[in-house]
Amino acid sequence: MVKSSLIALALLGAGTAEAETCRQALALGLDVSGSVDTVEWHLQIEGLASALAAPEVQRAFLAMEGAPVWIAVYEWAADDAPRDLVAWRPIRSTEDLAEVQATLRATERVPHGIGTALGEAMRHGGVLLRERQDCWRLTLDLSADGRSNAGNKPERVRFEPELADVTINGLIVSTGSDQASAEAVEAELNMLESYFRGAVLKGHGAFVERARNYEDYEHAMTRKLLKELQTVSVGWLEETGALAK
Repeated sequence: MVKSSLIALALLGAGTAEAETCRQALALGLDVSGSVDTVEWHLQIEGLASALAAPEVQRAFLAMEGAPVWIAVYEWAADDAPRDLVAWRPIRSTEDLAEVQATLRATERVPHGIGTALGEAMRHGGVLLRERQDCWRLTLDLSADGRSNAGNKPERVRFEPELADVTINGLIVSTGSDQASAEAVEAELNMLESYFRGAVLKGHGAFVERARNYEDYEHAMTRKLLKELQTVSVGWLEETGALAK
């Protein structure tokens, strides 16, 4: 299924290279609330950078010549804390991805509020995605290791007009210690996934990816990016009218 989708995208791209358009706008919001310590913050930043370097992810980004994916990255915590790390940029080559990785790795940690304001993280993502309304698909990707406990409730924010055309996916991380049993980690992730499905996710094909801990973040992010980048099929484009653009 994945391979056929990529082939279809490549064939479609051959006819659109001269008039470049945006295939997908992907905004990634990283949780840096009080539950994320310095080591975990670095694992999250490095995990995203390394996921962007994975050959299969790079192939997915570059699968459709003439219709690049645009990417932006920000971090969030309490309601007044979102910070843009990577401004919108189109990914047309491996060099573009390398520059995003370099920007992430050069980022220095700054203090944030201890709260987890998922609703405000959604709103900030919505503000960013409004700048890319020309894209065929708008995707907001929120990483978190806990439930929202500050700001507006995400279950209300996700249906605000600014997010009407946005698909919201999640990457959840277990905060269990290294000594935590597999059963305890699974139970925590089950609870957090249930919360995300009820309060955060929305849109066509929305899903949750799991990380057992922050050491597993890179692998979870790699899986999630592949799903997000490879779900645009010719059938979906025809259904939404994107082929006519």
